[in-house]
Amino acid sequence: MTNVKQADDRDALPRGFRYVRVLSIAGSDSGGGAGIQADLKTFSALGCYGMTAITAITAQNTLGVSAIHGVPPEVLRAQIRAVLDDIGADAIKIGMLHSPEVVSVVAQALDDYRIAHVVLDPVMVATSGDRLMAHETVQVLVKELFHRATLITPNLDEAELLLGRPITQATEFEGAARDLLALGAPAVLLKGGHLASEDIVDVLTTGNGQTQRWASRRIASRNVHGTGCTLSSAIAAHLALGISLPQAVAESRGYVLASIASGAPVHTGAGHGPLNHAHAPLAMRLLPIGKGELR
Repeated sequence: MTNVKQADDRDALPRGFRYVRVLSIAGSDSGGGAGIQADLKTFSALGCYGMTAITAITAQNTLGVSAIHGVPPEVLRAQIRAVLDDIGADAIKIGMLHSPEVVSVVAQALDDYRIAHVVLDPVMVATSGDRLMAHETVQVLVKELFHRATLITPNLDEAELLLGRPITQATEFEGAARDLLALGAPAVLLKGGHLASEDIVDVLTTGNGQTQRWASRRIASRNVHGTGCTLSSAIAAHLALGISLPQAVAESRGYVLASIASGAPVHTGAGHGPLNHAHAPLAMRLLPIGKGELR
């Protein structure tokens, strides 16, 4: 009887608002610095309600990845459906996808649910240098997901794998981003953090021919594990909040840079430590429930 009463009490509560919702489809990082864990911290810090569909479980710490166990495709499908059929999402961030079958599950979900904003971070190489995606999976990823995304966010290592050529200078970024567009993505944010230089340059190129370039001074820190995951999840959160793509990238870069700076003096593990995702957390953003959203 107690459970029945609790259910009745919940039904009696006013239901005039909802959270801004962001779903992360990605791998789990047991060390907490990247993957699903970084995504959830980012969503929360930016005032969004985070949800997950875990693609793989990794044994991982600040020194690297020691084991990967893929979640069966049918279990991933069930996670996505459970979240989207009930709670829904304003944006999706996609991270580590370890097999062609998993890529296909995600592609079908994007077709079924038609979420407005999809940020695809093609996670292929960990900060430690560990390869996280087989060649055949990369090919399926490009074919099945690039054109279904709003934005892809490769770093230089990933862009080199996708294009089959080295990228050694910031002056090559615009051309590389255009070539990535040609693979089917509607917009590309090419991240230049892996280039050996004092300034970090990122380039956003869209299918309508617009290009924007950001440069910032490199922050001295070994705590940079999960920067790519954090940036892509921050962009997804900002898009869910209703910000335009260029502004979402700009705001997200600022968030990541502040997270690196505030986490730089902190010691976590013996290798690449995490960012300080919670350096300036925002209150949860509430939106009025639209017509037809109540279930």
